[in-house]
Amino acid sequence: MTLDEERNARHAARMARKKALIDSRIAEANLDTGVLLVLTGNGKGKSSSAFGMVARAIGHGMKVGVVQFIKSRTDTGEEALLGRHCEWHVMGDGFTWDTQNREGDTRKAEEAWAIASRMLADPAYELVVLDELTYCLSYGYLDKARVLADLESRPDMQHVVVTGRAAAKELLEIADTVSVIENDKHAYNAGIRAQKGVEW
Repeated sequence: MTLDEERNARHAARMARKKALIDSRIAEANLDTGVLLVLTGNGKGKSSSAFGMVARAIGHGMKVGVVQFIKSRTDTGEEALLGRHCEWHVMGDGFTWDTQNREGDTRKAEEAWAIASRMLADPAYELVVLDELTYCLSYGYLDKARVLADLESRPDMQHVVVTGRAAAKELLEIADTVSVIENDKHAYNAGIRAQKGVEW
């Protein structure tokens, strides 16, 4: 047997073992239920990942709702495209360091949660994205117990994605999937401003 043949045989055996392990894990995962995903951390890509799931769900003909907390831009590429195919609400007055108005931010968060809680109570919504919700919990704009209760009592097959930095410990505990996105490097630190099609 040549060296290449030996390497190929070892690779095939390794992949066969890996396939058997993965197949057994897939067979064990036999539940169908709605999942709560939390995308948090200081890195770029939390909302982008959520909007990727919006596109995926729309592609499957699912009913989708998006509520953006904090954010105020209505000229983003994601809303321009995806907002034509789902219910989309931009509910903030801008990032908290811009508004510097706790009462106003709290009022806007409450208005946004009224829409979000309506979606969370309606089984017709198969995917609900709560973009930047974590800030509203961190800053106390919304009652954490009420938010957690609404998330936990949603319809069985409804999927929810929550994005934002510094997700509350209680939110992480009830989530089915948690991804912490961190920066190794970011263009902003080199003086490059937010770019159309990349950040908005």
